[in-house]
Amino acid sequence: MPERLNPTPKGERPDISLIADSHVERYVATDGAEGHIWNGATCLVLTVKGRKTGKPKSFPLIYGKDGDDYLVVASKGGAPDHPGWYENLSVHPNVDVQVLGERFAATARTATPGEKPRLWKIMVEGWPNYSAYQEATDRNIPVVVLKRK
Repeated sequence: MPERLNPTPKGERPDISLIADSHVERYVATDGAEGHIWNGATCLVLTVKGRKTGKPKSFPLIYGKDGDDYLVVASKGGAPDHPGWYENLSVHPNVDVQVLGERFAATARTATPGEKPRLWKIMVEGWPNYSAYQEATDRNIPVVVLKRK
């Protein structure tokens, strides 16, 4: 895995030239050459099936690693409700993942209460803002484990 860079220093504005769908488009088109590193964090593209539509939708997400598993956080910036992608994979846990040019199928699951503290630490090391997001909400922000099939 490429070395993580420091997230955007406090007081500096993050680079928002790649966000949402444009981030996914550039990432996929360049095999991650554009978009894998975003504001000092490493990103993957997670594709989940919609729980209502059944249609696939892709999201750029900051990731960490735990052995062979990939980790993502359903933070939604500390909003009071879970992000839609998390609600979707709660219904459809079979997902597709792209990390740089590698694409693979995975099974998504929420980290158990016993393993979450260790996994949360991995994620906060890569994106310290997760701590602030958790402080901003009463919701327990999930860590999601993506296990390659």
